[in-house]
Amino acid sequence: MTVDQPCALIGGAFRSKTDNESLPVIDPCTEEVLWLQPACGPAEVAEALGHARAALPAWSAVHGWERGKILRRIAREMEARKGAIARALSMEIGRPIAQSEGEVNAAIEQFDWFAGEAERLFGETIRSRQGGRLIVTLEPVGIVAAFSAWNFPVNLPARKIAPALAAGCPVIVRPSEQVPMTTTLIAEACVAAGVPAGVVQVLTGRANDIVPSLMKAEEVRKISLTGSTPVGKMLLAQAAETVKRCSMELGGHSAVVVCADTDVEAAAVQCATFKFRNAGQVCIAPNRFYVEEAVADRFIDRMVAEAKALKLGDSRDPATTMGPLTLASGRNKVEGLIADAVQRGAKVRSGGRRPEGRNKGFFLEPTVLSDVPDDARIMSEEPFGPVAPVATFRSLDDAITRANSTPYGLAAYAFTGNAAKAEKLSAGLRAGMVGINSFLIAHAETPFGGVDHSGMGREGGRQAIQDYQNIKLTNMTWA
Repeated sequence: MTVDQPCALIGGAFRSKTDNESLPVIDPCTEEVLWLQPACGPAEVAEALGHARAALPAWSAVHGWERGKILRRIAREMEARKGAIARALSMEIGRPIAQSEGEVNAAIEQFDWFAGEAERLFGETIRSRQGGRLIVTLEPVGIVAAFSAWNFPVNLPARKIAPALAAGCPVIVRPSEQVPMTTTLIAEACVAAGVPAGVVQVLTGRANDIVPSLMKAEEVRKISLTGSTPVGKMLLAQAAETVKRCSMELGGHSAVVVCADTDVEAAAVQCATFKFRNAGQVCIAPNRFYVEEAVADRFIDRMVAEAKALKLGDSRDPATTMGPLTLASGRNKVEGLIADAVQRGAKVRSGGRRPEGRNKGFFLEPTVLSDVPDDARIMSEEPFGPVAPVATFRSLDDAITRANSTPYGLAAYAFTGNAAKAEKLSAGLRAGMVGINSFLIAHAETPFGGVDHSGMGREGGRQAIQDYQNIKLTNMTWA
């Protein structure tokens, strides 16, 4: 089976069209139409819900060991499609093709990890003080609605589909309308792996045409969102109407604290690499850099050198190391934040403008700003783009206070060669994930998620599957 265009998946069948007018997907490198996607609406939502209801009893009754086998088959089917998935990803969001397979590998790990979790869905038996047994069992929460963003269009759906299937829940996925082909290929892998009809379904199209019907549906018992904090707040309010369980991976504004006792040049290389990955369109990207005053010039000089060494270009060119922003609106926002920072006294050390000679595509030069004041908008608003604002500090307590100055708490980072400072930073930085001398905080086997306005719940790790389960107690006594 080969699907060569974006499709919805409803009840085990792929559909390239609906009764609604198809929606275009724009190539961020050329601003041309890549392909058209089917536009699902309330009718398709109702149909998908019917298939999910029908699939729930049988799928929830499948033993965890058998569900684990299917999850591993999905992983192998995705491996067989790795090149095609990476190409679709690169075309739809503009990430360099040389970097795209890494995300596919990470998504494959999600299915392998949760295959093991499916095999370990044990309850417990407790001896009752009154006689008999107290039996704790785990049951699927029910139908899941999964809403994923475009910036990691393979790994984000995988983080939702894999635990849902492992727990015994049918899942309806609504991906961003920017990445329908990438999601179609994931769905194809699920079907080829033997996932029963109605257990995994994909509804492509506009959020406003799909999400409200899913949110109103009583039978949808859990939602999982990766998206902005405003959207998360709106869905939380809607979820309250039917008391749906919610997992929310929302916005972030990750701070980086760089101490003078670290290897400053090595830290700057790491910071530049992760700042400009995916053109800065990463929820856990380092976004605010607080550098100890004594080493700030060295840090900035190396960051600038790394930024200037990047090769901007078409995502399909193997030589490209940074592509465009995915959306024109995203570039406009970043340009506004740069202009505001400069107006408030920041200095542009590199980049800061659209590259010369490129009249098409949503390109923006990788940008490093110095002397950025705390009242600049970029220090409180997530840029989601390739700009690194640098400020300085003198005391570690001051750096931690400023790092914690936003309502977000997804990720935070620090670089130091002192063990006591490392412990203080780990404890003091308010975030769901902290990287000390490393940006590698996302793993299939560890919990991923934030605190405060960055959301609730976790994806990955043994904790993630708990959000897809109900806990039942049975007091087993005999007369």
